[in-house]
Amino acid sequence: MPSATPAVPPPPPAAVDLGVALRWPGLLVVAGGVLACLPGVPAAAALAVGAAIALTVGNPLARRTGPLAKKLLPAAVIGLGGAMDLEQVARAGARGFGYTVVSIGATLALGWLLARWLGVDRKTGTLVSVGTAICGGSAIAAAAPVLGADDRELSVSLGTVFLLNSVALLVFPPIGHALGMGQKAFGLWAALAIHDTSSVVGAALQYGPEATTVATTVKLARALWIVPVTLAIGVLERRRGGATGHRGGRPPWFILGFLAVAAAATYLPTLRPAGLLLAKVAERAMVVTLFLIGLGLSRESLRAVGARPLLLGVGLWVVALTGTLTAVLLKVAAI
Repeated sequence: MPSATPAVPPPPPAAVDLGVALRWPGLLVVAGGVLACLPGVPAAAALAVGAAIALTVGNPLARRTGPLAKKLLPAAVIGLGGAMDLEQVARAGARGFGYTVVSIGATLALGWLLARWLGVDRKTGTLVSVGTAICGGSAIAAAAPVLGADDRELSVSLGTVFLLNSVALLVFPPIGHALGMGQKAFGLWAALAIHDTSSVVGAALQYGPEATTVATTVKLARALWIVPVTLAIGVLERRRGGATGHRGGRPPWFILGFLAVAAAATYLPTLRPAGLLLAKVAERAMVVTLFLIGLGLSRESLRAVGARPLLLGVGLWVVALTGTLTAVLLKVAAI
């Protein structure tokens, strides 16, 4: 009886990936990654490019880009702490503490209710709610590893927030002028109602220097709420995992790293320049991460999600911007 032909072992993953990368879809993925590394490329564009590649030609390097995105995301969040001045943030936070607590709590509660009503899955609904309540993409990036969110949930949440940020840049300054808002009032409103810090600054710059100063400091103070909210999500996820027998999301140790870097940059003046440099590198790493996250999308996953997360994001945002606008105008009228 002839002996069986010995099985040929498959080539190692690195060799397979290298061969795939040399074909044109792989080259397109590599070119997109290089583009995302370039200064000046916005986060929304990087996410869109990654999604476009994945949804048209596919991602032949998915075995590499998926794990890399999961490792790069928390590292980028830690690095962003280098730009924080905790003392300045604390002063701004004290002035807007009441607005911040009420608006964050109300947004998270309303997001939970709307997500259940619209039938949005739990993780996507939580990410959209956290992004709307705190600081957009940064808050979503911090909460996603804790929730154990996949690329689809993360991409849909980020895409929703980035779309609304673009709208805010266009509509907020004209609304402020039409209502006769002063620069301080507009800066406070922009910080409370616009998702991402970059969009807050962009809208405030169109309004004036005083609006920019107020908006930036209040928004940075609001961004620190990433820490307690993410820690709370981690606790709830672990309890939920224990109750259901499933493993919850990862403990948010990287948030402690974010705080440690921020404290070092604030209280060790000699490290401040290094902290700012680290934050710049982290910002670019976040853009690259969003490109990798976009590569994780598929047509099937998008069809499964539908338009409901976008409806959730729009509904939450409309309530947040009108509620905070009313509160700011009432405060100005009372002075």
